[in-house]
Order: sequence, then C-alpha cells, then structure tokens
Amino acid sequence: MKNFKSHFQFSKQERSGIFYLLLLIVTLQIGYYFFNTYTSSRVENFTLNTKEQAKVDSLKSKAFLAKEKIPYVFNPNYITDYKGYTLGMSVEEIDRLHLFRKKNGFVNSAEEFQQVTKVSDSLLKLLEPYFKFPKWKKKTSRQNTYKDTKIFPIKDLNDCTEEELQAINGIGEVLSKRIVKFRNALGGFLIDKQLLDVYGLKPEVAERLLKQYKVMKVPEVKKININTATASELSKLLYIQKTVAFEVVNYRNLNNSIVSFDELANIKNFPFEKIDKIKLYLKLK
Repeated sequence: MKNFKSHFQFSKQERSGIFYLLLLIVTLQIGYYFFNTYTSSRVENFTLNTKEQAKVDSLKSKAFLAKEKIPYVFNPNYITDYKGYTLGMSVEEIDRLHLFRKKNGFVNSAEEFQQVTKVSDSLLKLLEPYFKFPKWKKKTSRQNTYKDTKIFPIKDLNDCTEEELQAINGIGEVLSKRIVKFRNALGGFLIDKQLLDVYGLKPEVAERLLKQYKVMKVPEVKKININTATASELSKLLYIQKTVAFEVVNYRNLNNSIVSFDELANIKNFPFEKIDKIKLYLKLK
C-alpha cells in the first residue's frame, strides 16, 4: 500500500509544474476557440468587390493575350468555357452567352456582346479589338440593326443563302440551315406565311426577315389530286403526316369522294388550321 501511494506523492516544485502545465493547456484551448470564431465570422461577412473583381478579370485577360506573339481575332459568338475563362470572363458571363446562342441568338457587335454577357467596360475595351464578325455584318449603328429595309433591298425569299439569312438579327447558323432545308422540302416557298412554319423561328424574327425577303418568283407546283392520290403520295406533302394521309384515304373511300376542302376538318388529326397553305398543293379534280 505504501508503494502504491508513493506514485501519487509530489514535491512542492512538481505540483507547481503540473499546475502551470494545466493552465497552459486551458489557455491554448480558449485561444483556439476564439481564433476559429473570428475567422468564421470574417468568411461569412465576405462580400465581392465588383470593381476590384473587374480589375482582376482585366489583368487576367491581359496576361493571357500577352502570351500571344501575334494578336489573334475570333468570333465572340463561339467562345468556349475554357476560352471565356482565359479571356477573363466569369462563369455567369459565359453562361449568359451560351444561353443566348442556344436560343439561336447571334451578337453582331461589341455592344451587343456586352448587353448579352454583361461583361465590364474595362474587359470589353480590352477584348473588342480582337472581335471579328462575319463579312456580311454591316457597319451600322445598333438602331439600324432592326431597320433591315434601310440596309438591304428586298430580295426573293427563294433565292437567299444561309449567309444572307444570318445577317438578320435573331437568325444564327442553325436556324438559317433549318430555313433553307424547309424551303427545299417544300420545293420553294409559295407564299410568305409559310416562313412561319419553320420550327424555332420566332414571329418577330420572321417579320424582320420578311422586311428584306419576300416570295417574288412563285415556283411551279404540280398539285396532288386528293380524290385519286394514294396515302403514300399524300404523305409526301410536308404538311400531312403518313397516319393522317391514311385517314384521308379512308374518309374518301367511305364517302366516295371529297367535294370540298372544308370536309377535311372532319378527318382525325388533320391540321386544318393550315388549310390555306395545304390547298396550294392539292386539287379536288
């Protein structure tokens, strides 16, 4: 028992050392607690200084362009995520551009680029000398961009090329290809209103297009006799699906013939709202 107690007997100096050691440990713990609390509050109270961020973006873009021995030019409509980042654009600015392009939008000037992406004036000033827009882009004010009739003379809608279509604000590469493909499938536009049937073409954009281009030379179309044509022949008409074509033939057989285009409203799923355009390709006798 005496040997056991001897392990817990300390001299006065040893007891003082143990006391100061414990005091040091407690002091360090308290200091660590207050340090964490202080740093956390600083992080929570952090706010972005937009002016300073703009300077950082500008410096980052300058550093990237300085690496190029010869200044290069590029079309800002096709900036990738990586290229936008290296040019000093933020993720939000790049995303705004990509969203605009997905909607078939196409910026035609540095001012439009800033309006879409909302980049800072300092960054735009740095990048603008390297912007290169297509050759068809006219050097006009932004106000005249929407007044196409004052820029271009009216031309035939059936002769315009994809590049000419892309000169219209709101029509990009994808949409211009779609318009030409639809026109070829029709064998040419017969009336201006057929332009509204192009998938993805907004009415306001079509209106701008029709200020420059109209159907001037109507192509010759061999009309299909709705009372003698087969379902396969009817389905070749772009406005009539194959299932609807069979419905037309069945209706015709049950009623001996179709004497009026108004009868087509009785046929299941027939796109009667487009009958004015469909009649251009059909005949009753």
